[in-house]
Amino acid sequence: MGSRYHGYQTQNNEALTVQRVLQNALEGFFGTPLKITGCSRTDAGVHAKQFYCTMEGDIRSTLPPEKIPLAMRPYLPEDIAILSARAVGEDFHPRYMTHHKEYEYYIYNAPILHPYHAGRAWHCPVALDVAAMDAAAAYLVGRHDFAALMAQGSVVSSTVREIYYCNVRKEGDLVIVRVAADGFLYNMVRIIAGTLTEVGKGKTVPEAIPAILASLDRRKAGPTLPPEGLYLNRVVYPNDLIG
Repeated sequence: MGSRYHGYQTQNNEALTVQRVLQNALEGFFGTPLKITGCSRTDAGVHAKQFYCTMEGDIRSTLPPEKIPLAMRPYLPEDIAILSARAVGEDFHPRYMTHHKEYEYYIYNAPILHPYHAGRAWHCPVALDVAAMDAAAAYLVGRHDFAALMAQGSVVSSTVREIYYCNVRKEGDLVIVRVAADGFLYNMVRIIAGTLTEVGKGKTVPEAIPAILASLDRRKAGPTLPPEGLYLNRVVYPNDLIG
């Protein structure tokens, strides 16, 4: 859970981040400086169900990699866990060698927010048309210029990305937006969720999505939803690089 962290990436200030906590724990356990490289950067408050990182350093321990998760459990807080560990080649990079990443955005769609979902989902008390949201999501699939779905002021070499699938489903009071792509722009998933929510509220029709994308104008899309509903759900590598 990322609720109490300022994202994954270590920052120049003293902000509490997942990488800082993980690195301190691993260095304390192995007794040597380590380089920790993650598969992604996440914003403050964002969660990750699956996240890969590598550690490099002068590790002299004879502990088999598969034993590391259990051995590290006492060194980590309850909201961070190492679930598995294995050896990889020296040329493996957890961020640049991904095939795609899958995110989910959780919307708690009921008049009153259930306390269990506080900090785990964004609360929308207005009833949403999930079928319309799913129809709108289909227009996002494919290779497009997603400048309209990127936070203003971002600097990137290209705003073109390919979305492999994007859909919306309902499970009880949760409306879940799921999207997978070869890469994401800054705040892209939270803006996608915000835009689809506008469709769900009846403020935008599904057929408007292509025109929003074609405009390349952030102001044409929906709001950026808060971070607490966002989950990095799955990270996929080609050819079983970590298998």
